[in-house]
Amino acid sequence: MIGQYRGSADSERVTRSRVVKFIDEYRNSDLAKKLARTIASRSSRPVRIMEFCGGHTHAILRYGLRQLLPTTVETKSGPGCPVCVTATPDLDKAIAIAHLPNVITTTFGDMMRVPGSYSSLQQAKAEGGDVRTVYSVADAVDIARANRQKLVVFLGIGFETTAPTIAAAILKARQEKIANFSVLCLNKLTPPVMKALLDSGEVKLDGIICPGHVSVIIGSHPYEFIPRNYGVSCVISGFEPLDILLCIEKLVTQIENGTPTVESAYTRGVKPEGNKRALQLMEEVFEIDDANWRGIGIVPQSGLRIKSNYEEFDADKIFSIKLQPSREPKGCRCGDIIRGAATPLECSLFKTICTPESPVGPCMVSSEGACAAYYLYGTEANSFGLSKTKKLHSETK
Repeated sequence: MIGQYRGSADSERVTRSRVVKFIDEYRNSDLAKKLARTIASRSSRPVRIMEFCGGHTHAILRYGLRQLLPTTVETKSGPGCPVCVTATPDLDKAIAIAHLPNVITTTFGDMMRVPGSYSSLQQAKAEGGDVRTVYSVADAVDIARANRQKLVVFLGIGFETTAPTIAAAILKARQEKIANFSVLCLNKLTPPVMKALLDSGEVKLDGIICPGHVSVIIGSHPYEFIPRNYGVSCVISGFEPLDILLCIEKLVTQIENGTPTVESAYTRGVKPEGNKRALQLMEEVFEIDDANWRGIGIVPQSGLRIKSNYEEFDADKIFSIKLQPSREPKGCRCGDIIRGAATPLECSLFKTICTPESPVGPCMVSSEGACAAYYLYGTEANSFGLSKTKKLHSETK
């Protein structure tokens, strides 16, 4: 049941004598270097940490945080990019619906250019399909209200962060009797795929940087099985440089002390019990189901489907689609990158055949994709002005 998700003053710890109040203070280079020195002084052995969220990957590379960390701390990108983990068969279904007459397909912008087996939503639009980019599911409801003679489908992707807004849109459509609105529900749940990755044992992890936005909704309790059953430390992080460095400091401290637990380095945004109203919306409209993850496969109890009493808004029930067998792009290693088993630099297509202008896989398309982050920022970006990692480490001795 979705009900399983119910359930330190970080700034003072970072600054010792100051209270961080504004976003630019979370990017203070002196405080970042101070935290990095603390991490280096506490880290005595190699550890591997996975940042689950693609937003964290982009922040880590954008701000050059890897260069600030000691060589004992390795960070790996995880599957926290909703566009990237959308499986090809599910994308093929969305593209097939987009080709149907009298249908308006609405989607977030990143999904437009993701290649399916034989086409993309962008190509479907070029071929005459009515495919529109929206900024929220509420925009899709507005389009349905204004086009009652057509069926409007919203492509529901994302994790627990977007699911409550989709649930609210379905409730609003019912209240206003907007019968031509539906959702192709491809939403996924975070803790179950974490369990799947740990069960596979493919990538040995010592700690996980838990996603900030997801945790605002579900809280910290759903991660408690990870340190308890796997001995892996978990700390929730925000998305600013100091958030992430504080998170890593907490993780390193746990690992060094042999005390894996769930902590938060994002207490200004996350409560242990999560957002109860958002969880109630999810509980009302959705039920948990298995889900297909790109690069991982079917993960039990890791997705959402629309409950039967709201099935008039379920695009899966409205449209009967026969699909050709799906196929993955030849040579694309998005699946390996999503699992943390490879980096974009290990893909032979990266920066050669696969670029943001001509993406082969979704990891290069999405604003949260690891390949896009590596392409934009490389591995040597450093916004804090340290040209050599060794220089910082020498200061700690």
